[in-house]
Parts: sequence; structure tokens; C-alpha cells
Amino acid sequence: MFNNVNNPFAQRAVSSSTSSDSGGKRQKEDPKKELKKYIDEEEPDEVLIGGQPILTEDEVLAMTRSYIANLKNEHSDNEKILKKLDNYLEKFDVKKFMKKNPNMTSPDFYMVMYNETEGLVK
Repeated sequence: MFNNVNNPFAQRAVSSSTSSDSGGKRQKEDPKKELKKYIDEEEPDEVLIGGQPILTEDEVLAMTRSYIANLKNEHSDNEKILKKLDNYLEKFDVKKFMKKNPNMTSPDFYMVMYNETEGLVK
């Protein structure tokens, strides 16, 4: 009942200082248009982090031998683990490994090797 008493803005539209700077109307970008803009942009599906080069078969084989040698040095006191690591290295097929893990960079290699040899050293 008394909402408009002593209210000088009762019949006038109040404009904020931000809207008066842009000519009286504040423009808001439609969120649907913004989302559509991001969806329509074409981006490559794969991103190489740090621009690392893709490994060759020879590099993977050399890195595998080095990785297994480091594991053998860490566990030199446990004969059972040493046998498991030797067996893994004997059965290692670089072509099958590369086919299973295509476009592998050196960080990818260490992650995959850790996952494959984790069960051998426990």
C-alpha cells in the first residue's frame, strides 16, 4: 500500500551507470550463441603435450632395455623379481607393443611401462 510513497523513481526507469556508458542499453551475449560458437569450432582431437616427438621402434626397444635394467638395479636383492624382469624382456615384442600403443611419446612410454611392470616388481 505504501510502496510508492516518497519514492521518486516510482514512474521512471532506473538505469545503472554501466548501462548508461554503452548508450543506455546493456548488451548481453546470448549464452546459447556462445556455446554454439565453441561447439562449431574445429579443433584437432589429439594434442601432443610439449611437442614431444613420436618414438620409433628402435628408440622404444632401447628405452625398454634401459627401463628394465634400472628396475633390476633397484631390486637386485630379490632373485624372484629379477627372473620376472628377465622373462618380460625376453618376451617383449616391440612391434606388438607399438601397435598396442600408437603415436607414443617418451612420457607416454614411461607411463605404459610403469603400468606393465608394476605387477612384476611387487
